[in-house]
Amino acid sequence: MSYNLLKGKKGIISGALDESSIAWKVAMRCFEEGAAITLTNAPIAMRMGKIKDLATAVNAEIVPADATSTEDLKKLFQRAMEIHGGGIDFVLHSIGQSPNVRKEKPYTDLNYDFYAKTLDISATSFHKMIQAAYRLDAINEGGSIAALTYIAAQRTYPNYNDMADAKALLESIARGWGYHYGIRKKVRVNTVSQSPTYTTAGSGVTGFDVFYNYANSLSPLGNATADECADYCVVLFSDLTRKVTMQNLYHDGGYSTTGITQPVIDLISSKNE
Repeated sequence: MSYNLLKGKKGIISGALDESSIAWKVAMRCFEEGAAITLTNAPIAMRMGKIKDLATAVNAEIVPADATSTEDLKKLFQRAMEIHGGGIDFVLHSIGQSPNVRKEKPYTDLNYDFYAKTLDISATSFHKMIQAAYRLDAINEGGSIAALTYIAAQRTYPNYNDMADAKALLESIARGWGYHYGIRKKVRVNTVSQSPTYTTAGSGVTGFDVFYNYANSLSPLGNATADECADYCVVLFSDLTRKVTMQNLYHDGGYSTTGITQPVIDLISSKNE
């Protein structure tokens, strides 16, 4: 069902790879709610994924951009403003990668060149993206920027590795830019801490099934799906959340504030018998 929450708004969605991507779902929902969209991803990711299919579905132009390149990001916002005939109303940062995770390097034996790349791709790219928009005055008054994060920024999940550090930095960047962009143009900047979700990137983490099942058993409402996350992002991009900024917003069925549940108690009790 569409409520026309984004009618007349223009946005940039980064990171859509295939139908399982949260960014893909967000793009579809934004389009359904009346938004005009520009899609972007790194050239190598575009070759691996199906972003062209998404572009056809949401009538969007794809602007290739390496999110670690300030020049690429500058060109991204310039082209988006050309496409839409003016400023942008919302931006989604859905970018994350860890060479250490991919190479199965444990947290206690990180390759620091890989570590620097993890931080640059997964977090510093968010700062660079917003800075590019800020310098070009690319985002309209009252606009909204959101990035996807995970509770590993606050709690330790051994196999999440250096991505946890990147997510902590990502959330800090949202607070920093939320202050500066809020003062300048009332632009909101938030992070959405999503439940474990079966995406191409997420399911590549060792032990992801355990992450998913544990969170699901602990969440009173169960894990939030990618489609539900897309709904939440639509609300953040809409005018209904004009005063929500600099927040890390948990979208996890209550997992983040639940200590223990009866199913978990029963499971532990059965193992101790």
